[in-house]
Amino acid sequence: MSTRRLTAALALPLALPLAACGAEKGSAPAVARSPAATPSVEQSRQSPKSPEEFLDLAEAAMSGESGWTFSVTGSEGLTLQGQRSAATYRATVHRGTDPEALHSEGVSTNSKGTKKSEEIYVVDGTAYVKEDGAAWKHAPASDPGMENKTEDPVAAVAEFRTYAKAAGGGDVKLTKARGTVELRVTGGRQKLAAVKDRAWAKKARREFAPTAEQLRDAGVPVNDDQMTLSRLQEVLVLDATTYRVRSHRYELEILVPYAGGGDIAYEQDVREENQGAYAGRIELPGDVGA
Repeated sequence: MSTRRLTAALALPLALPLAACGAEKGSAPAVARSPAATPSVEQSRQSPKSPEEFLDLAEAAMSGESGWTFSVTGSEGLTLQGQRSAATYRATVHRGTDPEALHSEGVSTNSKGTKKSEEIYVVDGTAYVKEDGAAWKHAPASDPGMENKTEDPVAAVAEFRTYAKAAGGGDVKLTKARGTVELRVTGGRQKLAAVKDRAWAKKARREFAPTAEQLRDAGVPVNDDQMTLSRLQEVLVLDATTYRVRSHRYELEILVPYAGGGDIAYEQDVREENQGAYAGRIELPGDVGA
């Protein structure tokens, strides 16, 4: 969740303060354009076989509409010695393709039931964020803090292209079932340092980075070489006929050794569902410059 990244605060068990990062945070940069496809889309459409050919078709299908609406749900949690703190997030995302822009409205809820609203615009390479009615903040969309707050489901196509091109494309598994095509990347239990050069492992580290930094600020030593990837799964589901993106899901669990015994378990689960074409225009509201 985006990537990378939740806006709700997570309180680390044993009263160590920690603010959660954004749901699906990180993923690809907000409103990112994927690299140019090598094979022609028309050639691929005849008999797509490889993940890259299906991604070519998905990119063409998604650019065939002026925009899309996605529903996003996410959860993020920390568990230590049986004590768990978690936050959830729900949002509606409008993603324009021509011109490229994004508007998201969502609400996060922490373990105590406290809710926090968040509205995000990404226009012309700049991200604008308003939290709980406060003043708008802005920064380049590529800024790590903004990336961690922004969900861009369309960018998953570009991200899977990166996975498919790396290591001969063997990291992406392709399956067809019930009118869909699934592109899947999984990572089993292993030290993150052992797979640090894999594209999906780099994303996992990027997703966890804000939380790792906050853990360090709270006095918890986080050694990158000691982190264990407990579980990773990312799935991009396409319609088998139109090749449009139906959904995208990202699941991640990372274990960090804790000096008091055991591990701190960090979990993230973000789901994005395509709700159909969006014909509206995404424009900044008048109070952005206020």
